[in-house]
Amino acid sequence: MPSYKYLIIGGGVTADAAIAGIREIDHEGSIGVISAESYPPYNRPPLSKGLWKGKALEDIFRQATPGNAQLHLESKAVSINPEEHIVVDDQHQQYNYQKLLLATGGSPRRLPFGGDDLIYFRTLEDFKHLHSLVGNSAKFALIGGGFIGSELASILNEQGQEVVMLFPEESIGSLIFPADLASFLNDYYRQRGVTVLAGELVNDIDSQAQGFTIKTKSGSSVSADHVIAGIGILPNTSLAEAAGIEVNNGIVVDQYLETSQADIYAAGDVANIQNSLLDIRQRVEHEDNALSSGKAAGRNMAGKPVPYEHLSYFYSDMFDLGYEAVGELNPKHEIFSDWQDPYRKGVVYYLKGSQLRGVLLWNVWGQVDAARQLIRASGPFSKEDLVGRLPAD
Repeated sequence: MPSYKYLIIGGGVTADAAIAGIREIDHEGSIGVISAESYPPYNRPPLSKGLWKGKALEDIFRQATPGNAQLHLESKAVSINPEEHIVVDDQHQQYNYQKLLLATGGSPRRLPFGGDDLIYFRTLEDFKHLHSLVGNSAKFALIGGGFIGSELASILNEQGQEVVMLFPEESIGSLIFPADLASFLNDYYRQRGVTVLAGELVNDIDSQAQGFTIKTKSGSSVSADHVIAGIGILPNTSLAEAAGIEVNNGIVVDQYLETSQADIYAAGDVANIQNSLLDIRQRVEHEDNALSSGKAAGRNMAGKPVPYEHLSYFYSDMFDLGYEAVGELNPKHEIFSDWQDPYRKGVVYYLKGSQLRGVLLWNVWGQVDAARQLIRASGPFSKEDLVGRLPAD
């Protein structure tokens, strides 16, 4: 039985960051990684960004894992025995651990129709598959108007492909952006040549030899050669739940990222973390949280426990627009937009009463730390207080 001081289930960015965190404290302790993927840890953002714009494939792989951990690739952990400190994988291999990190991430939400013919974009293999389909005058239908849908729609359009977007919300990004900005994005994408079908709930997909027919609740139908479903992810919690670990919209952890079972930690997309600053529990599905929580979990596992209080950020690119965002972007909050150039450059503030909850830096760069500091400030804030508070230049 392989025996490790530190065992990590999951082979993504969180795992690599945890290895780096462990090695900051413990230079010798053995580390094992169980990963269902065929590849060592790699960065996911380039899959819908840089790899389409000339970034070399080899540049996406992470740096902490090589030489620091034993990788068990194409292996899926199927059970945990917290009392015996044993993990079993799908090849019946048993692993002993002293400390265990669950970095199991999430899996794409799947539609109840369409089967395996649909593309669910999450992994490097998904990127390779989608990339192989581009360039043959194909028509792509993207179901979903959120983070991955908006990115892939712009990327495929820039690759010269015909693209149609379908989603039930009123506008692209309306789950995080204020209504006027989200509405602008509908028109912006249409001007770039993307067909945007807002307010359309897909209720069936027929697959034929010549392509797909998408049917919506309103009675409309859309034909496409390929269909990509980008409707979010679900946290991979079944392994934890079967082991008796508390689960509630992710794996529930304390301020040190430890679960309800001793010596078992969780970090990254799968972890439900208490945000002490905003006084909410949340699961954050973005790279910065994966990196920061993974590293913190590694350090904590290695014996230097520090409360996790990082205020993470996320970012995206859409044609020639881009943004970085910090905190809680809830369009139901009171919103103040401090535009330098309306919908092209400015800062959007999300307020709950007099408390600043989130900041959207729209085509504004280099202000993430300043936005964090502003959210951490006690306030109270009024709209007048925020005019010009974060420079857009």
